[in-house]
Amino acid sequence: MSRIAFAALAASLAATPALAADGETLFNTQCKMCHGGSVMGPKLEGVAGAKIAARPDFNYSPGLKAKADGTWTDANLDAFLKAPTTFAPGTRMMISVQPDDNRKAIIGYLKTLK
Repeated sequence: MSRIAFAALAASLAATPALAADGETLFNTQCKMCHGGSVMGPKLEGVAGAKIAARPDFNYSPGLKAKADGTWTDANLDAFLKAPTTFAPGTRMMISVQPDDNRKAIIGYLKTLK
């Protein structure tokens, strides 16, 4: 492996924890009010990779129930956070996350929640 390729790999691996840390900050300022134990939104521990609208302790909107055959992949999480009402018409989530880097950081953080 060339030094340039190794340096790029090392930089990308080193960036992952920082991205999650940034995502935690963004989550705490933008998401936690509704997704931190409120009845407004479900808790998000284990959401990354899980079935959509599958938590038994939350009453999902018809918009998300219609997506229940899907999984919260990175692409689905990104699409939902970018435009919730476009991804799941009828969802109760009206707040989008902009820009792309913020969504990526939040999704990275969600992957750390178990």
